Amino acid sequence: VQLQASGGGLVQAGGSLRLSCAHSGRTFSGYAMNWFRQAPGKEREFVAAVTWLGGRTSYADSVKGRFAISRDNAKNTVYLQMNNLKPEDTAVYYCAAKRDPYSSSPTEGAMDYWGKGTQVTVSS
Repeated sequence: VQLQASGGGLVQAGGSLRLSCAHSGRTFSGYAMNWFRQAPGKEREFVAAVTWLGGRTSYADSVKGRFAISRDNAKNTVYLQMNNLKPEDTAVYYCAAKRDPYSSSPTEGAMDYWGKGTQVTVSS
């Protein structure tokens, strides 16, 4: 099972990035897909989640209204569209999969699979 995040980079404050997480090795039917992030010197924190069929999403308060999570199950890919980025969004972003039941604010300990992270750096 592999989860591979990509799309990170350096962007100025106010800019946008779209992260992708491609998964392979098994079907993730019945799994919610999640994004977490970890800033330097801080603990990893929840960012966003989407259900298997994409009908329900949830976000951390710090990113509501700026980030949007989606998934394309035909392509085995989950996305995180990040708009109006702020310097405090700078972190390594990880995708993770959690089998049902869905949680709107999952903990990292509840995840079943993790991908390697992708660095997002927002300059002021």
